[in-house]
Amino acid sequence: MAKKPSQDFESTLKELEAIVTHLESGDLPLEDALNEFETAIKLVQQGQERLQKAEQRIQILLNKNDTAPLSDYERE
Repeated sequence: MAKKPSQDFESTLKELEAIVTHLESGDLPLEDALNEFETAIKLVQQGQERLQKAEQRIQILLNKNDTAPLSDYERE
């Protein structure tokens, strides 16, 4: 599966899940499985980087107003 450079986190996760399902099927030749695994590793690294950036943004926002009370988000 080709990696798209501007994929959002959710698309990356969906692609990763598809690769895992494909690998778990056991129907791939070894070389194809290795290529899929390599793509999956790159996607995991991409996802981790996006999560780290999101965490940094949250920390920055919280530090700007550290007196703001935190509460659970409630859906309507």
